[in-house]
Amino acid sequence: MSRRIAAKITGVSGYVPPRVMSNADLEKLVDTSDEWIRERTGIRERHVVEPGVGSSDLATAAARTLLESRGVSAEDIDLIVVASVTPDMMFPATACLVQDKLGATNAWGFDLSAACSGFVYALTVGAQFVGAGTQKKALVIGSDVMTSILNYQDRATCVLFGDGAGAVLLEPTDREDEGILDFVHDVQGSGGKYLYMPGGGSIHPASAETIAKKMHYIHQEGAQVFKYAVRRMAELACEMLERNGFTSRDLALVVPHQANLRIIRAMQERLGIDDSKVMINIERYGNTTAGTIPLGLRDAVEEGKLKKGDLVLLVAVGAGYTAGGVLLRWAY
Repeated sequence: MSRRIAAKITGVSGYVPPRVMSNADLEKLVDTSDEWIRERTGIRERHVVEPGVGSSDLATAAARTLLESRGVSAEDIDLIVVASVTPDMMFPATACLVQDKLGATNAWGFDLSAACSGFVYALTVGAQFVGAGTQKKALVIGSDVMTSILNYQDRATCVLFGDGAGAVLLEPTDREDEGILDFVHDVQGSGGKYLYMPGGGSIHPASAETIAKKMHYIHQEGAQVFKYAVRRMAELACEMLERNGFTSRDLALVVPHQANLRIIRAMQERLGIDDSKVMINIERYGNTTAGTIPLGLRDAVEEGKLKKGDLVLLVAVGAGYTAGGVLLRWAY
C-alpha cells in the first residue's frame, strides 16, 4: 500500500562553492592518481569551501536562489528542514542559522541527521507537515561541508567527498496525479560501525587525545559500505515500483545518491533502465552527502530531463546504515 502525501515539489535549486579541487590537485596531497579515482569512483573533480564557510552558508545560498527563481518571499516560508552531518556547530541548529540569514521570520525549523539518506528523510518529514495542512510552504535543504571532516592523509576517503547544497520548496496539492506518491525508509543500525566519525560527541568529546588519534575525521570500511549500498538501493527502488503498480519502464528519471558510480550502475542494471533515465553528476561534485539528490534534481531540470507529470524515483543509502527512497510525480 502506498503512502501518498498531499505535497509536491514546486521548485529546486543548488549551490556549490566556486573553488574546484580536481583529481590532479589531490595527487599533490595524497598517494593517488586521476586514473585510480575515476576507475573506482567515477569522480573527476569536486567543489570545496574556503576556510570559515559553513553548511549554513551553502544552504542559505541554495535556498535564496530557489526563492528568487520562484518569486517567493522568505517571509512566506513556514518551515525549514535542513539535512546535514556537518552542521556549523553542535547547536544552534543549522536551520536556525539559515532562517536568520534568509530573513524567514515566520518560519520554524530543525536539523535532521541521516548522512547520505538525509535529504530523502527530510523531504518526507517536510512533506508530512505540508500534506497535513499545517504548513503551506516548506524549505527542505540538504547541505554538507564534507571537507571539514576529511583526513587528507587517508586516500580511501578524501577522494570521495565534496561540498555542496541543494534545496526544494514543498507546497500542498489536492491532485492525485502530482506530488509525493510513496516513500520507504529504514535503518540497519548494526552497520553504523562501518562508516562513522568517532570524535566530537558525548562519548568522545574534543580533547588533545581525540585530535591526536584523528577521531574527528570520517572512518570508513569501504568494502562493507559498498556491498550494502549496491544491494539496498536496488531493493528500495524495486519495492516502491512494485507496490505502486509500476515497472521501471514507467520511470522518467531516477535520481540516486551520488556515492560511487559503480553503485549507481549496479542499481541501474538491476532496474534494467538505460543511461537516459539515470541522473549522474558525481564526476563534477563527488559525494556531497545530503546535497547529492537535490543537486541532481537541480541539474536534471537545467538539462531538460524533467517535465511535468514525469514519474521520478529518489533513492539513497548512508551511514547508520540509513536507507530511503521517495517516489513522486514531477509537478512543474
